[in-house]
Amino acid sequence: MRVAIAGAGAVGRSIARELIDNGHEVLLIDRAADAIKPERVPHAEWLLADSCELSSLEEARLQHCDVVIAATGDDKVNLVTSLLAKTEFGVPRTVGRVNHPNNEWLFTEAWGVDVNVSTPRIMSALVEEAVTVGDLVRLFTFRKGNANLVEMTLPDDSPFVGKPTGLVPWPENCALVTILRDGQVYTPDAEQPIEAGDELLFVVAAEVEEELERMLAPTAHGG
Repeated sequence: MRVAIAGAGAVGRSIARELIDNGHEVLLIDRAADAIKPERVPHAEWLLADSCELSSLEEARLQHCDVVIAATGDDKVNLVTSLLAKTEFGVPRTVGRVNHPNNEWLFTEAWGVDVNVSTPRIMSALVEEAVTVGDLVRLFTFRKGNANLVEMTLPDDSPFVGKPTGLVPWPENCALVTILRDGQVYTPDAEQPIEAGDELLFVVAAEVEEELERMLAPTAHGG
């Protein structure tokens, strides 16, 4: 997979290293000459250019990219980059970094953003996830599917402790994706039981989140 990343700061470089380690081709783009430091990510391509300029994106051959990640520290730049990538170059997948929470509402398909990543929201979600048991924590929103990635740590008194996932009456529009237990990742096949303290990751429609939460932790939520 070929990925272009606009913004070669600490965030962009970190994403690039991770993608390269996973076998992907990465192009880092930045308009600041002092940000172009190929020795920091030696296996990436580098381009000194403004990602808000069509000519720069043509030079970057964005039409050959599978994903564009707009990861600069400027929300305006990230929006324009995403919009150009989607509308002018037909990039299949765009990811936009949200720096200021007040701007999150702009990062939608209307601006060419398939997925927005809000660092403040992720950090607050991770804090909640670390201190809550029996509460559903929203980690991520999928724009196209009107669905969310959510997490719940199963409480000791859940009525489904010890039950195989195949016998749990999950709500409609809800899928258990992964079970995290003792540092291990378990596939939620029909025979796999869920245990107290398990971190359960779901993809779930927003309208059934409350139903799922009450079902798994009824005493914590007035059931």
